[in-house]
Amino acid sequence: MLAERLNLTAKEILEKEFKAGVRGYKQEDVDKFLDLIIKDYETMHQLMDELQQENMRLKKQVEEQSRRQPVQPAGTTNFDILKRLSNLERHVFGSKLDD
Repeated sequence: MLAERLNLTAKEILEKEFKAGVRGYKQEDVDKFLDLIIKDYETMHQLMDELQQENMRLKKQVEEQSRRQPVQPAGTTNFDILKRLSNLERHVFGSKLDD
């Protein structure tokens, strides 16, 4: 995902060689290379902002869902609840359930 949006890899930056001109490197080559690096940094910062916003949104979503879900006592499962309910019905209604 991130690699698709970037122009350069760390290896390409490390291994970049500029042609030497009369007074050193060709300024045009250096400027073009730096422009690519700047675009990559802008892309990374934009992506980081997007991911941070998504992360905050997901954290809020998890927080809201955890508040909504009823908390069952430890060791209580749906089967245990149904079993208790069945026993309670038998106690209250007695033999009427069997009829």
